[in-house]
Amino acid sequence: MSHTENPLPRPAEFRILDLFAGPGGLDVAAHVLGHQVTGIEWDDGACATRARAGMDTFQGDVRRYRAAFFPRAQVLTGGPPCQTFTVAGHGAGRKALNQVTEYIERLHAAVRDTDREEGEEKLRAWKRIFRTWRRIHEELRVKEEEAEAVRREKRHVEKQRAGVRKDIRDRLERLGMSKGEITRFMKRLMSRRGLDVSPDIALSEPLKTLDDLNARLEKFKARLEELGDERTGLVLQPLWWVIERSRRPGSEPYEAVVLEQVPAVLPVWNEYAKVLVTLGYGTATQLMHTEAFGVPQTRRRAVLMARLGEPDPLPKVPETHLPYQRGTGRTEQAETLPLETAQTLEEKGAESTERAAKPKEPWVSMARALEAAQQVEGSGVRPRPPFTVISNYGTGGDPEARGRRDHDTPSATITGKVSRNRVVHQGTDEDLDDGLGRFNPAEAGVLQTFPSRYPWCGNDLSQQIGNAVPPRLALHVLRHVLEPELSGTEADERLDQAVVALEHWRPARSVEPLGHRDLKGHPLSGR
Repeated sequence: MSHTENPLPRPAEFRILDLFAGPGGLDVAAHVLGHQVTGIEWDDGACATRARAGMDTFQGDVRRYRAAFFPRAQVLTGGPPCQTFTVAGHGAGRKALNQVTEYIERLHAAVRDTDREEGEEKLRAWKRIFRTWRRIHEELRVKEEEAEAVRREKRHVEKQRAGVRKDIRDRLERLGMSKGEITRFMKRLMSRRGLDVSPDIALSEPLKTLDDLNARLEKFKARLEELGDERTGLVLQPLWWVIERSRRPGSEPYEAVVLEQVPAVLPVWNEYAKVLVTLGYGTATQLMHTEAFGVPQTRRRAVLMARLGEPDPLPKVPETHLPYQRGTGRTEQAETLPLETAQTLEEKGAESTERAAKPKEPWVSMARALEAAQQVEGSGVRPRPPFTVISNYGTGGDPEARGRRDHDTPSATITGKVSRNRVVHQGTDEDLDDGLGRFNPAEAGVLQTFPSRYPWCGNDLSQQIGNAVPPRLALHVLRHVLEPELSGTEADERLDQAVVALEHWRPARSVEPLGHRDLKGHPLSGR
């Protein structure tokens, strides 16, 4: 990797293993801080980007690897796919959370029961823990197989339902209904509310068939919610890797663990933390607002941090920027936000007290981030007049009420649909000309705080960018967890240097993704 001419001072250098590594958001931050990172990622597009960026990567399913394959890794990081939990307010989300919590507690019970075993008993204790994991793994495998069978049958019924709907449309056309009338009829048919079907239009038979098919699909949906999906097993993987390294005879525990995901996963991280405390880690979970860490975007991430042998709980990552408040300008923030009280600072600890002397910076706007990126040679970021971004998503439950953010505010959350957001002249609905009406990958990446020359490659670039960890957020978390000896001014200087290095980062050379056959001789494998 090639980054800056003047390398950053490195208090320590760690070998990091990044599970579900994505296109490299955490990895590029770790490299800037001077650490060595190997990622495991299955997505072809993300692996293509990682290859172009020179990121060391094993391509494949995390479940086909084990902690024992990488004995020299000192730090475990990752963000297991947890989309199921984003609907935590609904039945499926609650069931998924309850299910994964139950599995974590079973693993925790096995760890607690074998906590004080030594000598030969330690091996027998490990076998008991491993048997617990194998039983969970087998239960999940059986559920996945049944779920796949249910999904196949569900797809078949959905195909039948589509045929019945087409039949109903054809009948309505033959009755002389206009396209608009048919569209309104079919919309009411979806809800079955306000639907007045006269018996003389001969729809009773297809409507009854449609009702029967809908009832079958509801049963399939309920069964799939009970079974969960493969992401339940994936979210357990990082915990199992930590347990294996901590309890398997002959293994050394990871020195630190950092995991991140969407806010709905915070209850899962809290359960993780209980197990990690039993394994000897000091832990902290934190809901982080990205704009409070210099990311030009309002986004929330749930983070779990753990450090071996440290007191529990760990201190939270201190914010460096002010939170975004809708309708408040950057220059007004300091005047409108309440000052921290002495009691609050005391609760946050000595480092926060020391940092309180340094005022927080205003949040970073889209325009500021993009203009800074334009100064980097070969960035691909284009100049724009004042603009407004119109989101692809609706707001307030109204799909037609598109969210809007002006150029002098942080972006709304960058998602996998970022390429569909419209960029218009400020205060209008008029698209910018010359191809500026959409963000290109370099620009969307900058709003995620990727270097402007990050080599996005492969399929579905928007999805890669939207799913990635913002590197600037990762800088703060990694610096905080891996360099606890730095505080106050030293930590600030370290971060300032890292941010500059991140902005001017560029890939040195491409590398090919690795597979199982490449474990032998790999720096983390010990083979």
